[in-house]
Amino acid sequence: MVVALTIAGSLHFNPLTDTLKDKDGKEFKLAPPTGDGLPSRGYDPGQDTYQAPPKDRASVNVDVAPTSDRLQILTPFQPWDGKDAENIPILIKCKGKTTTDHISMAGPWLKYRGHLDNISNNMLIGAINEANDEANKIHNFTNGEWGAVPAVARDYKAKGIKWVVVGDWNYGEGSSREHAALEPRHLGGLAIITRSFARIHETNLKK
Repeated sequence: MVVALTIAGSLHFNPLTDTLKDKDGKEFKLAPPTGDGLPSRGYDPGQDTYQAPPKDRASVNVDVAPTSDRLQILTPFQPWDGKDAENIPILIKCKGKTTTDHISMAGPWLKYRGHLDNISNNMLIGAINEANDEANKIHNFTNGEWGAVPAVARDYKAKGIKWVVVGDWNYGEGSSREHAALEPRHLGGLAIITRSFARIHETNLKK
């Protein structure tokens, strides 16, 4: 029907009763289409490649090449030790709107979705620092230098220093990107302190 209406150039065309004109002005009707509605020999079932998992799931080992920059086996985070945190430095005080794209940018970074350590190199690089109105430039209190957010966070982590992030209203709005919640914790973050959270991001942070 779509082809017939397209040829006629009218939605009112009825291919069962209406006629068209050829280049010589002679009228003709469209012949009904021919062919099998369904394959006469049926459909090719293809190859069944499903492999049922073993009953003992604990015996399954997932091998990932240690040199891979796109896949990495996740290791569990350390549980809270039950002690209050005191004198924790602020890694960055985010100014204004801080979406999941500010926290964990997409684009070329998405190829590292399976490698938490590599994708963490984009952590908060889009957030505006309240201290200088610049993105991806924060003060490292241990050496007095200014550096990229992920680099300073890694330096703190290497020195055993926990840190926090301070945000504004509706922190973490945008797509429900789990990496935006995983990256701060992976790089040594202890808490995210904001006026309010976007609902899904708050849920991801609490998992």
